[in-house]
Amino acid sequence: MATSTPSHAILVLLLGLASVRAAAVDSFDYGAALDKTFLFFEAQRSGKLPSTQRVKWRGNSGLGDGFPQGVNLVGGYYDAGDHVKFGLPMAFSVTMLSWAAVDFKEDFMKLNQMGQILEAIKWGTDYFIKCHPQQNVLWGQVGDGASDHYCWQRAEDMTTSRTAYKLDAEHPGSDLAGETAAALAAASLAFKPFDSAYSRLLLVHAKQIFSFADTFRGLFIDSIGNAKQFYTSSGYHDELLWGATWLHRATNDEYYLKYAVDNCAAFGGTGWAVKEFSWDNKYAGVQILLTKVLLEGGAGKYAATLQQYQAKADYFACACMQKNDGYNVKMTPGGLIYVREWNNMQYSASASFLLTIYSDYLTKAKKSVQCPDGLIQPQQILNFAKSQADYILGKNPKSLSYLVGYGQSYPLHVHHRGASIAPVSLLHSSVGCVEGFETWYKRYQANPNIIHGALVGGPNANDEFTDDRSVYEQTEPTLSGTAPLVGVFSRLHTLSAGHGQPRPSSPYNKPQVPSPHYAPASPSKAAVPVEFLHSITSSWSVGAEKYYRHKVVIKNISKKPIGGLKLQFEGLTGSLWGLAPTQAKNTYELPQWIKTLQPNSECTFVYIQGGAQAKILVQSYH
Repeated sequence: MATSTPSHAILVLLLGLASVRAAAVDSFDYGAALDKTFLFFEAQRSGKLPSTQRVKWRGNSGLGDGFPQGVNLVGGYYDAGDHVKFGLPMAFSVTMLSWAAVDFKEDFMKLNQMGQILEAIKWGTDYFIKCHPQQNVLWGQVGDGASDHYCWQRAEDMTTSRTAYKLDAEHPGSDLAGETAAALAAASLAFKPFDSAYSRLLLVHAKQIFSFADTFRGLFIDSIGNAKQFYTSSGYHDELLWGATWLHRATNDEYYLKYAVDNCAAFGGTGWAVKEFSWDNKYAGVQILLTKVLLEGGAGKYAATLQQYQAKADYFACACMQKNDGYNVKMTPGGLIYVREWNNMQYSASASFLLTIYSDYLTKAKKSVQCPDGLIQPQQILNFAKSQADYILGKNPKSLSYLVGYGQSYPLHVHHRGASIAPVSLLHSSVGCVEGFETWYKRYQANPNIIHGALVGGPNANDEFTDDRSVYEQTEPTLSGTAPLVGVFSRLHTLSAGHGQPRPSSPYNKPQVPSPHYAPASPSKAAVPVEFLHSITSSWSVGAEKYYRHKVVIKNISKKPIGGLKLQFEGLTGSLWGLAPTQAKNTYELPQWIKTLQPNSECTFVYIQGGAQAKILVQSYH
C-alpha cells in the first residue's frame, strides 16, 4: 500500500528549505571577499610583475611606457577592462585604499592583511612618483583610449598606442593633480607606522603636486583631451579641497585646514549638498573628513565653518538613508543605491565605504545625525552600508554575487580583455586586434580566466542584469569600483562573527609574513630626543625560514647634541652592524667614531633576523 505525505508536511519542508537558503544568502564571509579584492588589483597591474604575483594568467606588460617621451612610466594599474592608465580614477582608487589602511589599520592587522593592502597602495604610489619628475609636471595618462577600445587584446600583446600625456604650467589639471596629491598624502599616513622614510617621500610629492594643482588651475580634460570621452571631470574645486584636507590630516599643518576654510564657499565645500561620492565628486568625502576634525575637538577657531561642512556631511548620510525630506538617493526595488546606468555599482561601493567611515567617526564621538525625517544612529548608518555590501555579495533579487569569484554564482562573461582571452602560458601566439574580437570577445563560452575580486558594473534600475561581454555598462569592472570595498569588507569582517581573527589558510589567503617593505616602526619612550626611521630593505629564505634585513636610521630631532646614547633591544635574535655592543645584554651604543649626534644628524645601523622585528628602547643619553 502506497503512502502519501500530508500537504502540511510538504509546506513545512519547503519553508524549512527556504529559511536555510535565506540564511545562506544573509551570511557572508567578508574576509573571503576581501581576499578577492586584492587579487583584482594584482590582475590590473601594469609593468614588470613581482615574483609574489598570485594571478598567474597575467604577465609583464607596458614595459616601455613613457620611454618614447623620455620618461619612465612603467607600472601603475590598468583602469578597467581596457589597458589605459587613466590618472584620475587610479589616484582616487589609491586614496580609497589608503583611507581604509589608515582608519581600519587594526582590522587589517588582525586579518593579517596589512601587507596586502600596502602592496596594493605602493604599486600605485610608486607609479605616481614616476609621473612627477619635476615640481610642476605630472604625467596623467598612458595609452590612447580610442585606439585601445578598437582592439581586444591581452595586455601582454598590446599593439595600440602607448602615448603618454602630461600636465604642466601651460597645460594644467587641478582635478587630476589634486586627487593625486590626496592619494599620496593619504598613502603617507598608511605607510608612516611601517616605513617612515617612504612615508616622508610620499608627503614631499603630495605637497608639491598640491601646490602645482592650486597655482596652475584648470580642468585636466582641457589639457588631456584624449580622456574626455572616458572620464569627463565636472570640476576641480572639490579635488583642491580634497587634497588640502588630506594634507592637513597627514601633516597637521594649519595652512591646509585654513585653505579648506577660506575656500569653503568659493569652492562649494559648504555650499554643495551631494548625493554621490565618486572618482569625479569628492565633496561628501571632504565634508566627512572635516567633520572628523570637528568631532575630535580639533576645529579651534574654524569651528563655525566646520559645522557647515558637517551639515553637508549629514545631508549625504540622510539622503542615503532615505530620510532627507524627499531629496534622497535613488534606490532600486531590491535596495541598491542607483546613481547612473553606466557602471552603477562603483557608486554603491563608494557610498558604502564613506558611510562605514562616517558611522565609525560618529560612534567614537558618541554622536547621531538629525535628519529631516528623524534621528539616525551610527549603527543604522553602518547597517545601511552593510546592506549595499550584502547586495553586492548576493543578497539581491538575482541571488547573484556581483563580486567575481565570490560565492556560488557570479558573472562569467566579464567585459575584460585579459580575463576573456586564454593566457600566454596556454596560448603562446600573440592575439591581434581583430582576432581578439572575432575569436574571444564574441565567444559564447565563459571567460577562460576568473578575475577574482572584480566588481562588475551591476544591474540596472530595476535590478535586472545581463551577463554578456557586449553589455559593458553592466559587466565591466573598474579600479574605482573595487577599491572602496576593501575597507568595507575589512570592517564588516571585524564586526561580524569573525571578531577580527585571522582567516585560515586558503588558495587566496596564504598566511602573511612581514612584508619586505613594511615592518611596523619600533615605538620609543615619550619625549626622547631621537626618532627611528625603520624599513626592511631585502628578504630571503633559507629552507622554511625567512630572513629580513632591517635598516634603521636614528635621527636627532632635538635642538641639542646628544651623547652617551644607549639603546636596548627586545626580541633581537640576529646579527647587528653599525652600533657598538656594551657589557649589558642586548644593549648597544653609538660607534666610537660618533661621539655625539648633532641636531638633525643621523646614524644608520642594520640587523638581520627571521620572524618579527626587534623592539628598540632608549635606555639612556645625555
